[in-house]
Amino acid sequence: MDSRSLRIGNASGFYGDRLSAFREMLEGGPLDVLTGDYLAELTMLILGRDRLKNPSGGYARTFLRQLEETLGLAVERKVRIVTNAGGLNPQGLANDLRALATKLGLTVNIAHVEGDDLVGRADELGFDQPLTANAYLGGWGIAACLDAGADIVVTGRVTDASLVVGPAASHFGWKRDDWDRLAGAMVAGHVLECGAQATGGNFARFGEIDVRRPGFPLAEVFADGSCIITKHPDTGGAVTVDTVKAQLVYEIGGARYAGPDATARFDTIVVEADGPDRVRLSGVRGEPPPPDVKVCLNRLGGFRNDAQFVLVGLDIEEKAALVQAQLDATLKPRPAEVLYTLARTDRPDALSEEQASATLRVTVKDADPKVAGRSFNGAVVELALSSYPGFFLPALPGDASPFGVYTPAYVDARKVPHVAVLPDGRRIDVLPPEETRGLEAVPAPSPPAPLLAGITRRVPLGQVVLARSGDKGGDANIGVWVRTDDAWSWLMHTLTEEQLRSLLPETRDLKIQRHVFPNLRALNFVIEGLLGEGVSSSTRFDPQAKALGEWLRSRHVDVPDSLL
Repeated sequence: MDSRSLRIGNASGFYGDRLSAFREMLEGGPLDVLTGDYLAELTMLILGRDRLKNPSGGYARTFLRQLEETLGLAVERKVRIVTNAGGLNPQGLANDLRALATKLGLTVNIAHVEGDDLVGRADELGFDQPLTANAYLGGWGIAACLDAGADIVVTGRVTDASLVVGPAASHFGWKRDDWDRLAGAMVAGHVLECGAQATGGNFARFGEIDVRRPGFPLAEVFADGSCIITKHPDTGGAVTVDTVKAQLVYEIGGARYAGPDATARFDTIVVEADGPDRVRLSGVRGEPPPPDVKVCLNRLGGFRNDAQFVLVGLDIEEKAALVQAQLDATLKPRPAEVLYTLARTDRPDALSEEQASATLRVTVKDADPKVAGRSFNGAVVELALSSYPGFFLPALPGDASPFGVYTPAYVDARKVPHVAVLPDGRRIDVLPPEETRGLEAVPAPSPPAPLLAGITRRVPLGQVVLARSGDKGGDANIGVWVRTDDAWSWLMHTLTEEQLRSLLPETRDLKIQRHVFPNLRALNFVIEGLLGEGVSSSTRFDPQAKALGEWLRSRHVDVPDSLL
């Protein structure tokens, strides 16, 4: 452990992550700060529905369970905790943590950050009856709480990177316009935010490392904003240049990665191995943040349901057409949306019945839960003895479930309160940065010289390319990268927007943006609208686009023999 650094670990990448991670991180080695990231756009919807049932709820209750087992250990080891588990009710979680500390006989200074919840000002800000409306706050409220001696800081919707930016800014005494340092901490926070994804989890070349139970990552952050990504010794997984790059290209846009504290230039990041399970990130240039902050809006969109019909053997297309004709005739009243998806997973002359099977998935949506529920279920079940040969359902359709619609919005940062509520109850208003800047486009870098093709072989793209994909509201992201300069020259000239549409036909009619990161030998594609109105509303087979990159890697292309 370098005494010049601030050692920040992360023990949660989402609401539902490994419960034992807090204990593992506290027991596994030295730390100064332990963070927990619980929030995503879908999580805000889940917490919004929770708050409807219980006004005192709205926060990540698993965090309270984790602290009941580990708070004493954190106090003993003088590890400060920073988490966005407060969700829609950071004050409520802070109060419950104080009660927990009293129950455990511990003296703990607890603070929280509020102001992100804008649902009470929806009309004023022009939002259309949202269930939740939360602005993405930065890290300076966290820093103010830590400066005042907080041992635990609870926030609502801050950016994921703010959980690292706040502690680093407090520890090193950074100024509000230390753009490069703040941007470096943002990059460290972006790598840590998804937990074990930085240590080999969900990694494209998973066969290269032992990922059966990857440890959680930590960053040794330095005063200049650079950092070393690593993990505790004797924990699973690995930290390599590629596992870190996988997280760097995950769910981003172009070269400018904007946050409320600064804008990080991802086209300036230098990634270098620094020993076993150690990767150094340096050279990050920062710029002022944009004048507006992003707001996550969720509203209830209605109710949805689905049924799966198993089609076995011959005449698969005809069997699917029969089901569709029968349901179209009997769904009365007809749901507002009916979607049929046929997955041809069957094989000819199959050696098992399952291998001879395809699946027809029928998804319905409607504002009326009875139309999407009881009425739909009845129409499906009534076909049991009067439809295609071999009719069966792997499970009966259930009750209709509510779904949400996600919409991003942007609000002038000066209109969003950002309040640090200190351990003694004092309230400090955190003002937005005085200097802001619009995000003009970064000039496209000059492409490397084309790689002479020579002899080629038709192989899966994944023999050369690594990838990771995910969601941003209704858009999907695919980050792809390669390991050598020759492969980069080939990839840069080969994988265009048009080629991506050809390889992934589902994207054919959608707008695609391609962003180039030569320093990472990486491309990032933003596919607009692939996920419809967000994860909860999406009827796609893979509603969060988590496997989109793996589908791309499985597609066959002509690759120069010299790269294989």
